[in-house]
Amino acid sequence: MSPSSETAHGQRLVIVESPAKAKTIKGYLGPGYIVEASVGHIRDLPSTAAEVPDKYTGEVRRLGVDVDHDFAPIYVVNADKKSQVSKLKSLLAESDELFLATDEDREGEAIAWHLQQVLKPKVPVHRMVFHEITKSAIQEAVANPRELNQRLVDAQETRRILDRLYGFEVSPVLWKKVMPKLSAGRVQSVATRLVVERERERMAFRTASYWDLVGTFDTGRTPADAANPETFGARLASVDGKRIASGRDFGSDGRLKAGSTNTMHLDEQAARQLAAALAQTAFSVRSVESKPYRRSPYAPFRTTTLQQEASRKLGFGAKRTMQVAQKLYENGFITYMRTDSTTLSDTAIAAARAQVTQLYGADYLPDAPRTYASKVKNAQEAHEAVRPSGDRFRTPAETGLSGDDFRLYELIWMRTVASQMKDAVGQSVTVRVGGASADGRDVEFSASGKIITFHGFLKAYVEGADDPNAELDDRERRLPQVAQGDPLAADRITPEGHATKPPARYTEASLVKELEDREIGRPSTYASIIDTIIQRRYVFKKGTALVPSFLSFAVVNLLEKHFGRLVDYDFTAKMEDDLDRIAAGEAQSVPWLKRFYFGEGEGAAGAAAEAGNGDGDHLGGLKELVTDLGAIDAREISSFRISEDITLRVGRYGPYVERASAVEGEPGQRADIPDELPPDELTVELAEELLAKPSGDFELGPDPVSGNMLVAKDGRYGPYVTEILPEGTPKTGKNAVKPRTASLFKTMSLDTVTLEDALRLLSLPRVVGTDAEGAEITAQNGRYGPYLKRGTDSRSLTSEDQLFTITLDEALAIYAQPKQRGRAAAAPPLKELGTDPVSERPVVVKDGRFGPYVTDGETNATLRKDDDVETITPERGYELLAEKRARGPVKKAAKKAPAKKAAAKKTTTTKTAATKTAAKKTAAKKTTTAKTATAKKTAAKKTAAGKATATDEG
Repeated sequence: MSPSSETAHGQRLVIVESPAKAKTIKGYLGPGYIVEASVGHIRDLPSTAAEVPDKYTGEVRRLGVDVDHDFAPIYVVNADKKSQVSKLKSLLAESDELFLATDEDREGEAIAWHLQQVLKPKVPVHRMVFHEITKSAIQEAVANPRELNQRLVDAQETRRILDRLYGFEVSPVLWKKVMPKLSAGRVQSVATRLVVERERERMAFRTASYWDLVGTFDTGRTPADAANPETFGARLASVDGKRIASGRDFGSDGRLKAGSTNTMHLDEQAARQLAAALAQTAFSVRSVESKPYRRSPYAPFRTTTLQQEASRKLGFGAKRTMQVAQKLYENGFITYMRTDSTTLSDTAIAAARAQVTQLYGADYLPDAPRTYASKVKNAQEAHEAVRPSGDRFRTPAETGLSGDDFRLYELIWMRTVASQMKDAVGQSVTVRVGGASADGRDVEFSASGKIITFHGFLKAYVEGADDPNAELDDRERRLPQVAQGDPLAADRITPEGHATKPPARYTEASLVKELEDREIGRPSTYASIIDTIIQRRYVFKKGTALVPSFLSFAVVNLLEKHFGRLVDYDFTAKMEDDLDRIAAGEAQSVPWLKRFYFGEGEGAAGAAAEAGNGDGDHLGGLKELVTDLGAIDAREISSFRISEDITLRVGRYGPYVERASAVEGEPGQRADIPDELPPDELTVELAEELLAKPSGDFELGPDPVSGNMLVAKDGRYGPYVTEILPEGTPKTGKNAVKPRTASLFKTMSLDTVTLEDALRLLSLPRVVGTDAEGAEITAQNGRYGPYLKRGTDSRSLTSEDQLFTITLDEALAIYAQPKQRGRAAAAPPLKELGTDPVSERPVVVKDGRFGPYVTDGETNATLRKDDDVETITPERGYELLAEKRARGPVKKAAKKAPAKKAAAKKTTTTKTAATKTAAKKTAAKKTTTAKTATAKKTAAKKTAAGKATATDEG
């Protein structure tokens, strides 16, 4: 069945996931094909109970899964996809064949299955699969379709049901015991725990200081050249046979590790004394050890290694990497980007080897093609690695790409070509230098060097490192050519002090690597998992580091103490193994789900074992776990001791520190914690400092008119004054009364604010007077400072004090002046970040109307709440600009034109004709626009309704 004979087979409908993919594929198939997008999943489990059909009640309605009848899922067509489903049905009615061309993974197979179930085709159905979007690949896929893989569908459905049960059962526990609207997930909760545990390690860490000596030694040879330097540096290695302690010899408690008996710990005084004793020492070379150096190429990219390298080299987050990769794939530049395989097809190997010869010469091409075995358990070897598409790789310059698209393609291209090049070879050398100090101690210095004699694949590609201090593979360290016994003179001996550092926080790249190493979750989902824990405020970014919030400490504390198995790393990895066995047909899903949800009762363990699910030791009883919540003390879960009398608590409105009152029964002292304070920076000293500040919650006195008590508070958005309404005052409904509130002026502080100040603030806005036409002029304090208002005309005031002092004449004089529409002189930048790699323009941080933002003069991007002007890195600035460019310009909503109502009606009435008749394309476009607007409106309602519901994200 080749594309050249399509007319003989009538019209064929090809359904893919995205419009961009549809557009590319359509160009390869010709007129006999209609290519349309499903726009992702068209059907899923209901997100709220309101979406569940009325015939379902009780637990089925709450969960969207009938746990009592073999965990049957209740699927509903997404509200925002109903119009698209209608369109697909209409197109299918006019087609003779249906090709389901969704991605060839579990997710894609599930989308294809749902399409088949909803569309109910009466024509032949084919599953069309491909790994790259090129003309030859698409034509090959059409000519060789396969059947739907039911095992993959069942495996994806099992994962979906599992995640739904986990999310919808555990999340409500967090609502009740920690804070409303929180979520738990099978993988997201474990990922959060990893970040929290790393922060705990940092908090428990105790720094150790240690010293050593660095010597600069002269061979006495002249002249010297770069290949044979005259001097070299070496570090003190031992004294009297005892090895000098370095950072790796100390534990997290700041002490030398057990077993360090033959190790000498130098402090500053000892190091300086030893340096003085070596001032006149005659040194010589004691040994020269040379070994061959060889480094093999890195494997081609799979999803996770692509995310890691894009983070290190391009400053991309995992989400950004996948967005750009998806675009490259859909436009035919690279192969499918969600893969755990490092395999290259024979065609790809031939293309890579051809480019090695063309670009680097035959000397860089190995005799035989290189093959790479995947390190990922249960890798889908049917997929290829992420590589340039086609049987001939386009060089980056040939693609016509720009910006982030170009940079990521170049990274993938370089890595793929380098994977088929020769090893890098050279020599590594260790030189030992010895001598005797003036006080008779024998000392030995050590120097290491590396010379690369043939760079091989390093000519094309060098892998980055998570540690900024790590030495990259192509770095050389040349030592002079010396032999044992050669005399050396010490130009200088310098004592150097060091301190051990706490373990580094995870970055997106290192967290992805950790999850993969522990075999937790599927690599293709890591980007969305990291995005989820950031969006849920469990984690925020400080530069590139992932910092856990205090909220995540409370959530993880609860899960560890009462749902320990659910966030156990081994348990989560074993569950992944079980799910893979279900996908392979080696186990059955229903007995496994019963064991997970209901536990062992009524022979569940035996049933699970018989179904191929092992002994079930790592499963059992989610339902019982979430039913008995009496043992969970909400206050204890969210409390963390800082000192004997200070406790950190995570409240419903955020974290705070509390010191208990010395008098029993009386309220203690409290202070809010700054939103973005990293937990390891909350020391006893800082807690004391926060508590020492005015609490901001103290009485100023009663309002002489209303009698209501006026109080000053320190809120999350700054200090303010407000009134306490009498008990019984309605707070909700039509008769609700809101307390008067006013922010303190910039010249005021909580330390000095008085009752008189509060009364003046609460009196705003103040009526200044009326103009000659009777229009009222008021003085008001707004978001952007003090101003006058007359109708819709507002004018800025120069100071807050003017709100109370400005007279009517002064106000009229201001209004008599023409309104200034020009901009004030530009303020100097808050920080300079460097040159943007895409626009090649200088990037700076500026203070704008809506807060600080980064700009390169062309694109502006507001800093997120987890970004700080002082700590933002150049890479983070470039990332924010890249994300803004990817989103494109903000589209302004078009204003409705009341006069054209008749035209709108006409569009509606011609909907059917527009769909069927090609001559009426304009009407069809109008109809589509109307339908899109309706779909968006529905989606917005759905989102609003679902905000307080549980989530079932992984």
